[in-house]
Order: sequence, then C-alpha cells, then structure tokens
Amino acid sequence: MNPSDRRTLLRNAFGLLVALGVPGRVPAQAAADPRKLRPQEGDVFVHALGGRRGEAVALADLHPSSAPVTAWAKDPESGVTRDGSRLNQVLLMRLPEDELSESTLSASAEGVVAYSGICPHTGCDVSKWRPESGNLLCSCHDSEFDPRVAAVVKMGPAPRRLPALPLRIEAGVLVAAGGFSARITFQRDL
Repeated sequence: MNPSDRRTLLRNAFGLLVALGVPGRVPAQAAADPRKLRPQEGDVFVHALGGRRGEAVALADLHPSSAPVTAWAKDPESGVTRDGSRLNQVLLMRLPEDELSESTLSASAEGVVAYSGICPHTGCDVSKWRPESGNLLCSCHDSEFDPRVAAVVKMGPAPRRLPALPLRIEAGVLVAAGGFSARITFQRDL
C-alpha cells in the first residue's frame, strides 16, 4: 500500500472512531424511531407487564416497601410508548421518605423512586427484589442495589449504581421530571 492510500485509510478510520465516540449523539435509527428514545421529561409511565400492561402507573398502584413495578415511558402527546429498546425499562418503587438519602429524596415523588431496570454489569434485567433488605437484585449475577441510596451497589460485580429518573406526580399519575441521571451502559465483554 502506498503512503497516500495508507494516510487516507487512517484518516477515514480515525473519523469513524471520533464519530462513534462522540457523547450525546443519538444514532440515526433511534432518532427516527420515537419508541427507542429514552424517557423524556413529561412522559407518563405505563405498566410493562401483566393484565394492566399499557395502563398509566398511578401513585395508588405502588404500595410502600413492596416489589417494584416494571414500566415504560409513554409520550402523552403522541401516545407512543418507548418500548422499542429494552434499555428503556424502568423500575418504580414506593419507599418511606424518611429512609431515602437526600439525593434520592430530591429525585423522588412522594417516596416513589425510578431506576433503570438494566444492570450495568452485563445488561441483564434487574428483576428481583429482596424484601428482607429492600434491595433490587440482578437476575444473572446477583448484584444488589439499594434503592433508598440512589441505587448504589451493595454487593456483586456491578461496576456502578443504576441510573435514576427524577419523578413528579400529575393528577395521581407518575411523570418523568427529566431524563436518566446517567447513560444506560453495561460491560459487553466478560
């Protein structure tokens, strides 16, 4: 390969790496499909599972210190449910406000907290709950997260806490007051 071809190849490869690594850029496919967008401020939450699938999650649906409810965000204007990516799974729990850390309390609504349902270890679902400790549990490698303290890792291989979503309540229904506190990522190669 002559030096000119080599420079062109390296320049193109560098350009591709820079384009892929720019934070905050939304892939064209996600931008084109509103179902794949992460929860947005003003989205309402709807049940993701069971007989009430698609119905709004009301404050009355969440019992204090009970198992979390798995939900999707839904754009109230367009009616689009953001269920086009499993990274959009949200866990909603209601906890006693006096048990919440200051940062957790500031993002909660009447004791209801919202976290990503995807473990930052290998991307498994955080689908279990330990009533005796009140912690959320990853179904694959048993990482535990404390929902009272910003979903900090209490045990296991997860490298960081679960991203949180700030909440508010409008007419008794849970609404996103902003986006996730961190990007939803996980370790791919273990």
